[in-house]
Amino acid sequence: MKLTPERRLYIATAAVGAFAAALLWVAVKLTQSAAAEQEDATAALFVVGLFAVAAAFAALKPLVDLFVRAPAALTEETRIVIRDSARRVKPVGSVEIQALAEAINELAGRRQSLEEDVAAEIARAQASLEADRNRLAVLMAELRQSVVVCNLDGRILLYNQRAREILSAGVGSELIGLGRSLYAVFERSLIAHALDQVGRRLQAGETSPATEFVTTTPAGRLLRVHLAPVTGHREGEGADGDVSMTGYVLLLDDITLTFEKENKRDALIQSLTEGGRGPLGNIRAAAEMLNNYPDMEAEQRARFLSVIRNEVEGLSGRVEQAAKAYARELSARWKLEEMRGADLVTFAVARVSARCGLPVKEEDIDDGVWMKVESFSFLQVLCYLTTRLRDEYEVSEVRLSLSSDGEHACLDLGWLGTAINSETVMNWEIEPMRSAGEESPLSVRDVLDRGNGEMWFQRKRASHRAAFRFLLPLAQPPEQKVAAAEVARGSRPEYYDFDLFSWSEKSHTLDDRLLSELDYTVFDTETTGLEPSNGDEIIQIGATRIVNRRLLTHEVFDQLIDPCRHLPEASVKIHGITPEMLVDQPPIGKVLPQFRAFCADTVLVAHNAAFDMRFLQLKEQATGIRFDLPVLDTLLLSAVLHPNQESHRLEAIAERLGVIIVGRHTALGDAFVTGEVFLKMVPLLAEMGIHTLGQAREAAEKTYYARVQY
Repeated sequence: MKLTPERRLYIATAAVGAFAAALLWVAVKLTQSAAAEQEDATAALFVVGLFAVAAAFAALKPLVDLFVRAPAALTEETRIVIRDSARRVKPVGSVEIQALAEAINELAGRRQSLEEDVAAEIARAQASLEADRNRLAVLMAELRQSVVVCNLDGRILLYNQRAREILSAGVGSELIGLGRSLYAVFERSLIAHALDQVGRRLQAGETSPATEFVTTTPAGRLLRVHLAPVTGHREGEGADGDVSMTGYVLLLDDITLTFEKENKRDALIQSLTEGGRGPLGNIRAAAEMLNNYPDMEAEQRARFLSVIRNEVEGLSGRVEQAAKAYARELSARWKLEEMRGADLVTFAVARVSARCGLPVKEEDIDDGVWMKVESFSFLQVLCYLTTRLRDEYEVSEVRLSLSSDGEHACLDLGWLGTAINSETVMNWEIEPMRSAGEESPLSVRDVLDRGNGEMWFQRKRASHRAAFRFLLPLAQPPEQKVAAAEVARGSRPEYYDFDLFSWSEKSHTLDDRLLSELDYTVFDTETTGLEPSNGDEIIQIGATRIVNRRLLTHEVFDQLIDPCRHLPEASVKIHGITPEMLVDQPPIGKVLPQFRAFCADTVLVAHNAAFDMRFLQLKEQATGIRFDLPVLDTLLLSAVLHPNQESHRLEAIAERLGVIIVGRHTALGDAFVTGEVFLKMVPLLAEMGIHTLGQAREAAEKTYYARVQY
């Protein structure tokens, strides 16, 4: 007859009880036999009793592991399978528990098959939506205009790369990101005033209310900001409700250089005005004297003529200086374009032939050459030189060719016949360009200097051909630039999240906020050793952000740090950071303020956070930077979720929760893994009744591992 688990437990318990009773009977007999020696009897009884307890514990422990711990571990693993049907439980424990584990795995397999079928249907249904998302991502990435979209609380829910560049405060110090506050960049009162203006116009019935203002960024850039409302129905209102403002769009123009140039231009005009007023007055007075007194003595007339001559010379000098200054400003005004060289040649053929009335031909054009050039002024150079060749050397045809020497784009303007001397080339190069009715204060040399280019004259006596060769900077083809810009953990940056429209910072305090609603900074450090209190230092900080339950792998903080001390070889073997990699890196005092800004308004998440936080706390007095943000530890949360598991190392937790480990033992790689593990934990905590930040912190503090200190 097969024994049930209950009968086996009863029999085992009875056997342990009988064994303990036998030991007790032996103890009594020993006591009776040694009644004459009371102390020996007591000692014998104590030893036998201790032995009985140890024997009972040794007999019961396998039973507890078999019938108590094994079912508890199976329960924990089953809860993981409920969330992830691809996982399987381990068949451990008694025969009956192993059979139960196999049944659970069979159910999980059937559920996984059904989920895969449903997922395939959902994937097909969402194909068009994903295409729209990709189009939006490409549009936002390539848009030259800087765009930021916020909800009414100033939380950023969309931005593009151009806006990120303009609003950046420096390397490693990003001020914008999904879910972050716009008020880290702009004054709250300034935005509030603009929103008040737009709101009044919206209420007045204007169809396109908007406002503009000029402000500065923390990095000192001057921006012109166009603010327009995003309208719609607020959450909870029906489609028939009044349309109201749910957020706003900012279009940003960096006018720093424009403003500086306009100031210089205004100063130039003012200097001409103020500097010319006196000389013109003197000239007028002298001219009037000469006109009113025709019989003036020769000496006096000569004096007035000298005044006029001197003032005219001085005024002419000021005008010439102003013209040169204007030419310098003009030479720095245009931005170089990155374009395919063959396209520039095509434009040049049409432009030069139309302006100069000469046939222009293409020969030996390399279609793979890309260059950096200011096309408008460079076409002026080609027209100007062709005009001079036509007028002064009767050249009847020119040819354009394009090649590359590996470092420069080489464009040749060539002709057949008469060669010119070097002195003529030099004069043409430095004179202001005038051709085909167009005049420019710039010379050929000005244009080439501005574009980091060179020009020289060359001739081939055997073929009777001559040419001007232009060397222009090479540019990367677009497909190479895109490949270089791709990030290892995803090809599409997360620059938008429209779910943040409904977020409000006024809804709860942090401890009362749901874990699923909070923003997180997940971070990790690499150090010189494991003893922060004995002088070990941080050598790398890596961090990423979680916003609206999404890990933003394109919003990261990754910085090496000079520890200003010896780096032990043992630590190099763990993290792979060598002393040479830390040369010229900033010290911790410069990095911590940037990292603190990156963490603003978030909850910190780390694995074994006590270790990392101890390093940061030891730097508070020296740097004045306090990391007084709430902290969650995935090690402690794992102990809350799975107290019966043997290991709570990051690798073990990731394996349990089905997280693929990439880049282990690098600060940023560990931060990515920790972030994905934490996202898996949030729904499991909710199933245990742990929904808020306060509840998670309270549960974590009760675990055994919370006692560990560094």
